[in-house]
Amino acid sequence: MPLQPHLVQRFVDACGEQSVLADQSECWTYGFDNSKQHACPDLVVLPQDAKQIQECVQLCRQFNIPLTTRGRGTNTTGAAVPVQSGIVLSTERMDRILEVDRSNRNMRVEPGVLNSTVQKRAAEVGLFWPPDPGSADYCTVGGNLACNAAGPRAIKYGTCRENTLEILAVTGAGHLIRTGSATTKGVVGLDLTRLLIGSEGILAIITEARLKLGAIAERTDTIRACYQDTQSAIDAVVSILAQSALPCALEFIDEGSLNLIRGQETIALDSDAKAMLIIEVDGLTPAVDADVAAVLEAAKNPGCVDLKNASESRQREELWRARKVLSQALRSFAPSKINEDVVVPVSQLPALLLDLERLSKEFSIPIFNFGHAGNGNIHVNLLYDESDSRQAAAARQCLNKVFDLVLKLGGTLSGEHGVGVSKRDWVDRELNPEVLSLMMKIKQQFDPDGILNPGKVLPNLAVSD
Repeated sequence: MPLQPHLVQRFVDACGEQSVLADQSECWTYGFDNSKQHACPDLVVLPQDAKQIQECVQLCRQFNIPLTTRGRGTNTTGAAVPVQSGIVLSTERMDRILEVDRSNRNMRVEPGVLNSTVQKRAAEVGLFWPPDPGSADYCTVGGNLACNAAGPRAIKYGTCRENTLEILAVTGAGHLIRTGSATTKGVVGLDLTRLLIGSEGILAIITEARLKLGAIAERTDTIRACYQDTQSAIDAVVSILAQSALPCALEFIDEGSLNLIRGQETIALDSDAKAMLIIEVDGLTPAVDADVAAVLEAAKNPGCVDLKNASESRQREELWRARKVLSQALRSFAPSKINEDVVVPVSQLPALLLDLERLSKEFSIPIFNFGHAGNGNIHVNLLYDESDSRQAAAARQCLNKVFDLVLKLGGTLSGEHGVGVSKRDWVDRELNPEVLSLMMKIKQQFDPDGILNPGKVLPNLAVSD
């Protein structure tokens, strides 16, 4: 039901007439994210500062209106979909870089700044922000922080949690809080910064963040290693991680995904290649020489059919472009896909991938796997046709078995995509009732009326005293 005109006017008074969208045709486009789920909000607000966000939250609390925060809608789990309608608060107009502190290697930004914009600005002073998801050109820092997105460099440099110093945020009670500090060390109070990062907007709305930057490496080499089977590739991953030269990226691509690359990219791949690793090594030039030699030695095994150091920038760009287009390329294989980002201990990767092959055959559902092998974080893609009821049912049954498998192997259901709506009903398989109860109590402290991103992340269970 549309909001009453007098309520709409209250939001106009708070944010300005040009920052409130009330027409359904305008609101419609803010009702979806990359999960392809959709629910049209009653109203869209586009605040330009923290004070306007505070006023919006206070209005939503006063009139018990659900409030969903949105960046650029690249999330794949429905976290940005307003499943209970209400208000969508888009941070797209809060896109300023407020400060670049080269001396202390940090940058202060608003949540609507694109990841790629941060990287370009940091590069101007010889620095970079480690989180680098595949959607970097069009995802926002606020969205990255909301689901702790990281990308391939996390193996060496960590995730958003390790690379964010300080956060300003508005809680569900309408309070503006500051967590963390501008320093790289500090233990005063509880670590609320890491709590907010990955909370997917159910606790507070981030209005500003101080990002921890690193120095750009003097040299970066990218190694392409192809193998005759998956087992050989994962054996190489284990060997690479067992020696002292730690890569800054270690990506795995399975046979099905390689075939997509062959069809869409100009990269020449050995015809015997059934799996590939993309390994990146960075640092000072003398150290990189030694590290590359060590990684090449560790990557060699009887199943290796091709091993090349793509030292030229053009070759590196081609490899990473091929990796980054995979998610979209899968659309050409089947009209529908379930895209999961499960994580298991690296030593369990062979068992995971072997059983995924078995599940693919059992349910007659193609499963393509690629991702951040160095962290055990694999993107598992189930491909099917949603319009075919048999395939749709089989895909969901298969997904259920995939999650069972991951948990049996000591893993977790999401590495960086978050939970949103898509995984919410499986969360209680991973987290026990006592832990969930504690999380729900924390949610109540930040958001006493339950207005922030309702219906997401945590299952709908009663809170025990």
